[in-house]
Amino acid sequence: MSSSLRRGALAATALVLSIATLSACAAGNDSQTLEVKPDNAATAVGDIKLQNMTVITQPDMGAGPAVITGQVFNNGKDAQELQSIKVVGQGTTIKLSPAQGSGPLMVPAHGSVLLGGKGNASAVLPDRQGLNDGGQVQLAFGFKTTGEVRISAFVYPAKSYFKEWGPSEAPSAPATTPSGKPSTPAGKPSGAPSMKPSGTPQGKQTPSAPAHQ
Repeated sequence: MSSSLRRGALAATALVLSIATLSACAAGNDSQTLEVKPDNAATAVGDIKLQNMTVITQPDMGAGPAVITGQVFNNGKDAQELQSIKVVGQGTTIKLSPAQGSGPLMVPAHGSVLLGGKGNASAVLPDRQGLNDGGQVQLAFGFKTTGEVRISAFVYPAKSYFKEWGPSEAPSAPATTPSGKPSTPAGKPSGAPSMKPSGTPQGKQTPSAPAHQ
């Protein structure tokens, strides 16, 4: 091999090594792809896995109930009963209801239960006390067999994407009538009745149209 061909081969090898080194650096620990993280964490204890848990409150910081949404997976061979959900640090009782009928909320073997939304199981807090939109809370799920499983959940108002998953609106206050001034019954005009018939005033006659000659 001539010296010119040998120098060309060495240069090509050096270029390939340089490209490989740069590619390795781009895919290293500082790679942007490693910075992508899910919005909601998932956690698993034994056969139970919790995923995408979110607390949804009334829109516009309104008072009223809040709900928990997310999915509960059971990878075991036996069904498990979800007995309770608690907001860690609070004594609030959360009402659990299955998707159909009444009774305990069961997670089927090798299956899952979706919390929140029309036609699904529900977990309802009576009010939003201590829940701040945009913040995070710790939820403790109590299972009869697995025991307690904790997960962090974001708190969002029932707007935009979360509107269809949010709680029922808080009941509005009933309309009240000022004391001592009852409303007028329907079909009866208010005020003093008129003493004059409608049409021509009393004591006056309307002249007839002149006859044509």
